[in-house]
Amino acid sequence: MSDPSRTIAGVILLTIVTIEFGGWFLTKIARGQVPMTDFQKAFARAGHAHAGVLVILSLVGLLYVDLTSLSGFWLWVGRLALPVAAILMSGGFFASSAGKNVTQPNKFIAVLWLGATALAVGALTLGIGLITA
Repeated sequence: MSDPSRTIAGVILLTIVTIEFGGWFLTKIARGQVPMTDFQKAFARAGHAHAGVLVILSLVGLLYVDLTSLSGFWLWVGRLALPVAAILMSGGFFASSAGKNVTQPNKFIAVLWLGATALAVGALTLGIGLITA
């Protein structure tokens, strides 16, 4: 594994502590200790789940990116788009449902879609990079 990929993987592993905190917070929501609408509960679960799954995908992607022939800009897209997607997608779920008695997403739903775009670009870049290596 290259030094940049190893460093990024280390940083990604450190973010797991924040995902753990989110899991603890979800237990408070489930026990009714945090008042939320059904919509907010659903988005909190979705944000937490996307964070966990996309962090794992980011780590797997880093194992593969150094096996591609990607270079320059596209190599960095292959390294960073998936972790950026994890941040943006989970953050988009949380930010777009923030507030009291919220029952539909606010304008921050756009952050979720930016994350989905980063996920698609990262997956396509990495996939094409592996196929053409």
